[in-house]
Amino acid sequence: MSHADTASLQGLRVPLATLLGGVALLVVGVGLLFSTLGLRAGLEGFPTVVTGLVTSAYFAGFVLGTRICPLLIRRVGHVRAFAALASLASTMPILHALWVAPAWWALLRGLTGVCLVGLYIVVESWLNVLAAPAQRGRVFSLYLAVSGLAMALGQGLLLVGDRLGFVPFALVSVLLSFALLPLTLTPVIEPEPLPAPRLGLRALYRLSPLGLAGAFGSGALAGALYGLGAVFVQRLGHGDAAAAGFMASAILGGALFQWPIGQWSDRHDRRLVLLAAAVGIALLAGAGFVLVRLWPAALVPLGFAIGALLFALYGLSAAHVNDLVEPGRALEASGGLLLVHGAGAALGPTLAGALMAALGPGSLLLYFAGVAALLAAYTLQRMRAAPAVPAQDKTGFVPMGDVGPAALHLDPRISRFPDERT
Repeated sequence: MSHADTASLQGLRVPLATLLGGVALLVVGVGLLFSTLGLRAGLEGFPTVVTGLVTSAYFAGFVLGTRICPLLIRRVGHVRAFAALASLASTMPILHALWVAPAWWALLRGLTGVCLVGLYIVVESWLNVLAAPAQRGRVFSLYLAVSGLAMALGQGLLLVGDRLGFVPFALVSVLLSFALLPLTLTPVIEPEPLPAPRLGLRALYRLSPLGLAGAFGSGALAGALYGLGAVFVQRLGHGDAAAAGFMASAILGGALFQWPIGQWSDRHDRRLVLLAAAVGIALLAGAGFVLVRLWPAALVPLGFAIGALLFALYGLSAAHVNDLVEPGRALEASGGLLLVHGAGAALGPTLAGALMAALGPGSLLLYFAGVAALLAAYTLQRMRAAPAVPAQDKTGFVPMGDVGPAALHLDPRISRFPDERT
């Protein structure tokens, strides 16, 4: 019997706490770097479309990393791959500060995306080793909760130091370096490389056109929010505190409301809940386009409400696909959705940046409204084209976040199947 099968969650408190503590520091740094780069790009006069392209490079690197990093891990092992990627990732913020130029930043952001997905794969593989099958749902929930709260916390660090100088970049580098200490000092058995199979996109589309569209749309919205949310607030004429408040409230809203929205979808036609969330985003963003100019204090509650719905879209889409897929192919389907979500996140910031360049910074909200309206219209069309999934065939909602492919093995909907790897 393996270590993961015999260990109890009680006995794993210390290694689990240290791993999740390292993850928290890592994600705080990642969240801070997103907003720091956006604000600094605005101060340097980068056009919003250029800022969007720089952000897109990160998500493109993330998608590319899901292909490259598993090969690297199989070749040199988890520990060596982790050390190499961590060393490279911790230098990226400093290199951003040394030369402020769009092409240079885009290259660095792409490399950062590759490095971070590799780090996530290693950490998630270690979590798979620690958690026995019966514990994976709780470990997965803890991992996502820690990541979401840490991402929100990272926005508050925008107010530390001089945004025009070296301090924010140095702080990100320090956070990434400190994150390595608990991760590297935790005694964990070397895991076997976990496969990250992907269902072909044609097969995934035949299985669930709506699931594919929802994953892409959620990525297009989330990528634009991460990359341009702080820029949007800054270019409306507000300070760093307002930018930090908007971003933190949006991320916190997503962290708090995924579960209740998902529970509602377990009791009703999941497509109806997806439709309601998309319509809600479109209405909130459309109204907010006017409201934030008349009442700037609306930024924080608006961000919270949009984030609460926006970050639920991917989990709802994944749950809908899991309701339809054969149990033995659930892991492949989830891997395919993760790839499509990443592709949407890579495209979204560029499209949103171009719209902001053409119509002004407030049009980020118009971008949200437009993407959400398109998703709502397609959802309605699919509801007319196919019947709802019977209640007895539903697998149950699981909150989803920005994770690496190895985390899919922690999804309790997948780990309950007989062909799981332990």
